[in-house]
Amino acid sequence: MDAGSPADVAVVIVTYNSAGDIGALIDDLRGAGRYLALRVIVVDNQSCDGTAEVVAEHPDVELVDSGGNLGYAGGINIALRYVQPTTAVLVLNPDLRVQPDAIDRMFATLGSDDRIGAVVPRILDEDGQTYPSLRFEPSTLGVVGDAMFGRKFWLSRPGFLSEFDYRPDSYRNDHDIDWATGAALLIRGDVVQQLGDWDERFFLYSEEIEYCRRVRSSGYRVRFDSRAVVLHRLGGSGTSPALAALMAVNRVRYISLHHSAAYSAVFRAAVAFSEALRAYDPAHRRTLSIVLDRRKWARLPAATKSIGQERIPGDRNRGSVIVPAYNEAAVIERTLMPLSAAAVEGYIELIVVCNGCTDDTAECARKVPGAQVVESDIGSKPLALNTGDDVATMWPRLYLDADLEITATAVLAVLDRLASGDVLAARPAFRYGTDGAGLLVRSYYRTRNRLNAHQNALWWAGVYGLSERGHRRFGRFPDVTGDDRFVDTRFGPHEKTVVATEPSVWVTPKDVAGLLTVLGRHHRGNIELAEQDSSSAPITAKATASAVLRSVRGPRSALDAAVYIGIALAVRRRARQTRAGWERDDTSRSNR
Repeated sequence: MDAGSPADVAVVIVTYNSAGDIGALIDDLRGAGRYLALRVIVVDNQSCDGTAEVVAEHPDVELVDSGGNLGYAGGINIALRYVQPTTAVLVLNPDLRVQPDAIDRMFATLGSDDRIGAVVPRILDEDGQTYPSLRFEPSTLGVVGDAMFGRKFWLSRPGFLSEFDYRPDSYRNDHDIDWATGAALLIRGDVVQQLGDWDERFFLYSEEIEYCRRVRSSGYRVRFDSRAVVLHRLGGSGTSPALAALMAVNRVRYISLHHSAAYSAVFRAAVAFSEALRAYDPAHRRTLSIVLDRRKWARLPAATKSIGQERIPGDRNRGSVIVPAYNEAAVIERTLMPLSAAAVEGYIELIVVCNGCTDDTAECARKVPGAQVVESDIGSKPLALNTGDDVATMWPRLYLDADLEITATAVLAVLDRLASGDVLAARPAFRYGTDGAGLLVRSYYRTRNRLNAHQNALWWAGVYGLSERGHRRFGRFPDVTGDDRFVDTRFGPHEKTVVATEPSVWVTPKDVAGLLTVLGRHHRGNIELAEQDSSSAPITAKATASAVLRSVRGPRSALDAAVYIGIALAVRRRARQTRAGWERDDTSRSNR
């Protein structure tokens, strides 16, 4: 293990009062991965038992202070910032013991099929017995089945009647699964980059369900390797009545993210029913009362951040951020606030150009410390971009849509990469925010995530950056609808890049009507560019259809592909029937 060297596998461990376990795990890792180069990153959630001191005794392990107790997902996300390009990322609980060949076996399974996105091992408990770590996707019937039969009766019941897989054969053979406990999870490196952060809305519990769902939704499989074995000291992360209640509530939160309000209500009732059957126990009575009363959810354990930990490393005056905004009062503060501290302290120049606004966008933007607001009576994004350029004094520059969610860390990472001079244009990694979107919209974006042609493009990410030399290639922004597509076509593959950092979030439309509006605008922008410059011609419908069909890896992705093609055809037909004009989706602009 070498903290500074390239590695085949980056091992991520999140600790919280883990002094009694972490040393043994690190020792195991020295003997594991005999044919692999490992790089170990430990993120400590400000333990008070000497965990950090134990880790510090190992100079080849990278120790990171999270700056608070950010929970499991939050700790993983901190660690991912320190992960260099790697073949795979292995997430481990600190209370694990790893058998010598476990990582080698998991790595071999991951490499056996490029459709495998993640691998989990077989887990033994402290008595050496196989622990039922495999799980089915949560469902109402599964909750009711577990409530009625528990872990002692009818263990061979169908998967739809349980969240737990108790069948012995499931642990003797390798097979695809829905998800498994997050104690040990090996993830393909490019999948880590594609999916971005773990969902920090889950402080503890259910974060692995949500992440594995995204792995599957992206067209990859989660694979169980029966030959790779780890030992888990169950409960090593601690337990309490509050954490038991959090586990139940997070199951409801997870379902609410991915299902309708009606189904979520039924699922919540099923969870309450399960707790009611065990209400003779005080802990279950407490959990029942919390599940039934949403007002109590805010008092459950959650991430805490130490005051004064948001300091930004590096030099000041790193570049300008230009935000064109047209009637964005509902979301502009959401976009600007994460960048406020960086602007106030002089790391970036934050310029908001309100163009043709008829709402309170300018007033809302001025509430954000560090934001410089410029107003124009003319509603034109290209004009707003050029106005921002006229006002800005720093290079490089980042051009940011006013409804995007992005962190200062991501902004600075892109600016720093552009300042290095090896590329002329760049953007951060991004993901689609489909929370609250309808089934067809989520289906469309699942397919879009699988299209490789979109992965390295600058367009349709809501953000891109240019160095001064790159900007000189075209000078002023032309009067076109698709400015991001225009910029993308100015540069060759080796002149632009996607920076691997915290992904920005491009919030998708909530319904099909909004999606058709957004796609129609992009389609029109592509046609405009092609008419002005034949080298900017968009990817043909035939090529897109071919790429969509190649992305099919099973029944679900086939259905997603059909939805994608159907919506694409509807956009083209609609474009022929409507006149040109600025199309806008307002369903994605709820002030969340």
